Amino acid sequence: MPLDVVTNASLAPASEALSQTLEYIVDVLVASNDVLIEKESFKVLTTYLERIVPVMKELSRKEISNSQSLQATIEIVNREVSNAKRLTRECSKRSKVYLLMNCRKIVKSLENSIREISRGLSLLPLASLDLSSNISEDIRILCDNMEKAELRAASAEEEILEKIESGIQERTVDRSYANNLLVCIAEAVGVSTEKTSLRREFDEFKSEIENAQLRKDQAEAIQMEQIIALLERADAASSPKERERKYFTKRKSLGTQPLEPLQSFYCPITRDVMVDPVETSSGHTFERSAIEKWFAEGNNMCPLTMTPIDSSILRPNKTLRQSIEEWKDRNNMITIASIKKKLESEDEEEVFRWLEQLRDLCEQRDVHREWVIMEDYIPILIELLRSKGRDKRDIKSHVLIILCLVARDTDHAKERIASVENAIEVIVGSLGRREMKLAVRLLLELSKNSLVRDCLGKVQGCILLLVTMSRGDDIQAAKDAEELLDILSFSDENVVQMAKANYFKYFLQRLSSGPEDVKMTIATALAKMELTDHNKASLYEGGVLVPLLHLIKDVDIQMKEVAVKALYTLSTLPKNGLQMIVDGAVGPLLDILFNHSSSSLSLRDTVAATIMQLAMSTLSQESGQTQSLLLESEDIFKLFSLTIFSGPNIQECILRTFHALCQSPCGTNVRTKLRQCSVIQALVQLCELDRLNVRANAVKLLYFLVDESDEAIIAEHVGERCVETLLNIIRTSNDIEEVASAVGIIAKLPEEYQFTEWLQDKGAFTVILNLLLIPRQNNSQNSKLVENAVGAIYRFTVSTNQEMQKRAAKEGLIPLLVQLLNFGTSLTKRRASLCLAQFSCSSSQLSRTIPKRRGFLCFSSPMEFCCSVHGGICSVESSFCLIEANAVEPLVGVLDEADLEACEASLDALLTLIEGQKLQSGSKVLVEANVIPPMIKFLVSSSSSLQEKSLEALERIFRLPELKQRYGPLAQMPLVDLTQRGSSRMKSLAARILAHLNVLPDQSSYF
Repeated sequence: MPLDVVTNASLAPASEALSQTLEYIVDVLVASNDVLIEKESFKVLTTYLERIVPVMKELSRKEISNSQSLQATIEIVNREVSNAKRLTRECSKRSKVYLLMNCRKIVKSLENSIREISRGLSLLPLASLDLSSNISEDIRILCDNMEKAELRAASAEEEILEKIESGIQERTVDRSYANNLLVCIAEAVGVSTEKTSLRREFDEFKSEIENAQLRKDQAEAIQMEQIIALLERADAASSPKERERKYFTKRKSLGTQPLEPLQSFYCPITRDVMVDPVETSSGHTFERSAIEKWFAEGNNMCPLTMTPIDSSILRPNKTLRQSIEEWKDRNNMITIASIKKKLESEDEEEVFRWLEQLRDLCEQRDVHREWVIMEDYIPILIELLRSKGRDKRDIKSHVLIILCLVARDTDHAKERIASVENAIEVIVGSLGRREMKLAVRLLLELSKNSLVRDCLGKVQGCILLLVTMSRGDDIQAAKDAEELLDILSFSDENVVQMAKANYFKYFLQRLSSGPEDVKMTIATALAKMELTDHNKASLYEGGVLVPLLHLIKDVDIQMKEVAVKALYTLSTLPKNGLQMIVDGAVGPLLDILFNHSSSSLSLRDTVAATIMQLAMSTLSQESGQTQSLLLESEDIFKLFSLTIFSGPNIQECILRTFHALCQSPCGTNVRTKLRQCSVIQALVQLCELDRLNVRANAVKLLYFLVDESDEAIIAEHVGERCVETLLNIIRTSNDIEEVASAVGIIAKLPEEYQFTEWLQDKGAFTVILNLLLIPRQNNSQNSKLVENAVGAIYRFTVSTNQEMQKRAAKEGLIPLLVQLLNFGTSLTKRRASLCLAQFSCSSSQLSRTIPKRRGFLCFSSPMEFCCSVHGGICSVESSFCLIEANAVEPLVGVLDEADLEACEASLDALLTLIEGQKLQSGSKVLVEANVIPPMIKFLVSSSSSLQEKSLEALERIFRLPELKQRYGPLAQMPLVDLTQRGSSRMKSLAARILAHLNVLPDQSSYF
């Protein structure tokens, strides 16, 4: 406010002067809202001014004469309010940095104004003004509060000012100190820490010097120059080009040879150049640590003059220290410039020595690192890193350390490294070598720059190497690799690359909590990934199921599709599939499959394939495990019904689903439910389709269901057309499992005349026999095919149809069956034995009587040999004789099988040799083949039918005295055991045999 305005207030009426005061106060209250600094201090001022307003209004309403004391109050208040108004305007318009540098002055000015206003108010003649007691009391309290008011700059501002003062005094602060200081200033004044913003604020602050010079405020101008000199060391204060220009200007002025230190630079005690010189009371300067040690040893004399000195007085010799620093900078600048050429030497030891020196310089000060950048060392260092050879490992390690030191200071340094051709690729390549620990530390430093970070994940092998390192034995390297992976996780593409390297942390985070478009990206990537079993297990253990189940409930069809595809991929690992069933994945999938209207065909195809994979996973369950129930009872028919109304892909998947479930530990229940749903008729129809995949899986499932089905149901639904279809499949299909299933169905058909006639008419015997004649590799599918083929051919060997037997024998079936006794599975051996037993039952009837010889013996044809069992002329094709077929020995071999049913079938075949009148001759064959001991062993078998057949056979065999004598003692103990623990029939048989053996009386009726 102009001085005459304040002075004229004393000449105007009191009420008019008070009104002016109120206007000034209102102006301050409004202007204080726009101040840029010390808002809290201004708030204290405005709070007091707001409390003054009612007092001024009360005084203006009174008709008060212009007393001397009132005039003094008005003059003081108006003057200080005017000062406050000027200050608020300055604090709203001046440079923010300038205001921060002067925050103490601003706070002090505000504090003085508050106290002066308090003094002015205290001059009011309250007793003579006829004011209410409340107003008078308010004025007294207000004066007291304002008198005691103390304002301070904010702690952050004070801290910044202290750092500035310290930096100015030290004179040796480095660039990082200036960078940090400038950032602190920006944060304190509310400015962005981005470089351009910092540069703009710094330039505005520099322009304030001109204002100070115009005001002829020399002290402020000097102080600002010092602050500017300090802050100019910050990166944002000048561009790299400006700093480079200043550097080369200075470096060229220095010459090329380092200077020797001045004598005054040496400490008289250590004889070394001083780092922290201090002056003693004697006026001599020493290294601080050296003189302190001198005093600590009890010396109180000057080391040079040996005169007494005060050990408590050690003054920093800042001038000398500055000179030493300038001398060091000059020599270091020359040294750094000279090393560059020497790094191109072919002598690796020399290169290593110079790198060590360069590393030491870089470790000393950040300005040295800046000089290294300006001297364009980075391309040379990258080239050294690129070079090959085991002898260069130490060189490369030093290069990586230097690059890391250089990179850590500024974004400009990081960008200079990245700008060298293939520099990032070369550094990444070091991740796979011995120096990987240093390489990852350098990459971690470089990744703090956004430009480098953007390209780092795109370097081939980078993420894979980092993931590998993160799981390595070196704790620090692993920690750095994990930190770098965390930085690179900003990019969805990088996250997918990490997942492909089996690092799923960020992948799962995105899938669980990312935006919808990111979830889509991640789920799509997961659906397309070629995952190993380990990958699939890791993903599932990481919790991938929950977000995927959430996504398949999304209204967006495309989102559902990629989520289901991902589930399909995961379900191909049986371990995952079983856990997905337990964790409730089946329900949502079935909902999609059953809901035709809200899902696309491709989606339903994928869902069906996923359910199929889950079903197949149940095959990996062990019998002792808790069974994972894929389908509830009500879902079985609902799911199977889709085979009628759906396309071929879904049909195939559903059929394969049930095919797998029928083989799982809970297969019995599934097969029962399917039979209850009358699916056999539907499967028969599907078997007749031209769609090969659907047909094949229908045949495979039908095979499982007819196995235990009622013959009446089979006869009802399997007709001549179906039989023809099955034979056609056997003839034409290349799917071994389909052929085996088709043959298996034929083997399970009821042994009714109608079915046999259909099979004969359609050439089934030849078709099935051909399957046995083809040489096959020994694997589970081929074994199943042979087992079922032998089972199907059984109906052509029954003894009630000798004509059919003859046709089979003529086709060479019997030798083939004998061969299978040696090489087939247990089931094949059992079925082959049953077929041979049927053939053998007809041998006695078909054995041809030996014709009597007539005429002279010398002119008669040679006599034909008589069968030792059947007493006539036997052959394989005419009488199906087991002796002629050399089947006895292979049948005896089957008796050693662990499969008791196979043993029983083999025994049935062998016992046909002692039927009827053939006891004597047949027993002789059995003895020669050593069949009797196995039969005795079967007496203690767990199979009651095998026990009973063995008993019946032994009862007849032991009627022959020589056999009773030879084998009786061996059978006695098992027989006695049977009389005590067997069934009533077996007890009776055992007692009868024991009677033959003279162990029990013949007339005993106990048993």
